[in-house]
Amino acid sequence: MIEAELPVVVAMAILVGVLGSAVGSFLNVVAHRVPRGLSVVNPPSACPDCGTAIRSRHNLPVVGWLVLRGRCYDCGSAISVRYPLVEAGVAVLFVLAALRFGDEPRQLPAYLAFAGIAGALALIDLDVRRLPNSIVLPAYPVLGVLLALPGDASALLRAALGAALLFAIYLVIALVAVGAMGWGDVKLAGVIGGMTAYLSWGTLLSGAFLGFLLGAVAGLLLIAARRAGRRSAVPFGPFMLLGAWAALLGAGHLGDSYLALLAR
Repeated sequence: MIEAELPVVVAMAILVGVLGSAVGSFLNVVAHRVPRGLSVVNPPSACPDCGTAIRSRHNLPVVGWLVLRGRCYDCGSAISVRYPLVEAGVAVLFVLAALRFGDEPRQLPAYLAFAGIAGALALIDLDVRRLPNSIVLPAYPVLGVLLALPGDASALLRAALGAALLFAIYLVIALVAVGAMGWGDVKLAGVIGGMTAYLSWGTLLSGAFLGFLLGAVAGLLLIAARRAGRRSAVPFGPFMLLGAWAALLGAGHLGDSYLALLAR
C-alpha cells in the first residue's frame, strides 16, 4: 500500500513545491511593494539599479538566480540571495503543508493560503516592523471561507472561538503593557488563533506558547549579542507565525497532551 502511494506522494510534493516557489517569487514582490503603497502587478519586476525589466527566462524561481549567478544580466549588479532563499523556503513550507494535510485535501487550500500570507507578513515585518492591514484584514474572510469548504461545523466554530480568544489575549497584553505589543500583532493573533484552533485547542495552545517562547529566546540572543537592548523594538510577527506553523506541522500534539492531562 505504501509503495503504491509513494509515487503519488512524490508527484504531489513536486507539484506543490513548484507552486510554492512561484508563490515565494511573488511574495518577494509583495514584501517590497506593499509597504511602499505600490501595485504588486505593474510595472513588471526590474533591476533596481539599471531599471531593465527582468526577462521571463531569468524570472524562474531559484533557477533564474542560479543561472545569473546572483548578478543582473544587463548591468552586473548583485541580486540579493534573499530572493532565492524566500522562494525555496516557501516551496519547502508548501511541501510540508501538503504532507501534513495530504489526508485531508479539502483543508489543504486554506493552509497553503495561510502559508503564503505568513510568508508575506513575516518578510514585511522583518523589513519595516509593520503588519499591513491590507494583508492581515482580508486574511480573515479569505481563510474563513477556505476553512468552511470541508464542511466541518464543529471545527469551524472552534476556529472562530480560537480567533476571538487569541485576539482578546493579545489585546489585553497591548492595553496593559503599553508598547510591548503592536496593534498589527493583535490583529494577526486572531488569524493565527483561527488557523490553529481549527485543528484542536491543543494546537492553539502550542502555537501561542511557541510564538512567545521563540520571540523571547530571539530577544535574549539579540541582547546577548549586543544587537538590541531591553527596550529595542523587535518584530514579533515572524515568531508568532513560526510558532503557529510549528504547531500545525506537529507540535500541536504537545498542547493536546497537556490539555488531556489537565482534564484527568
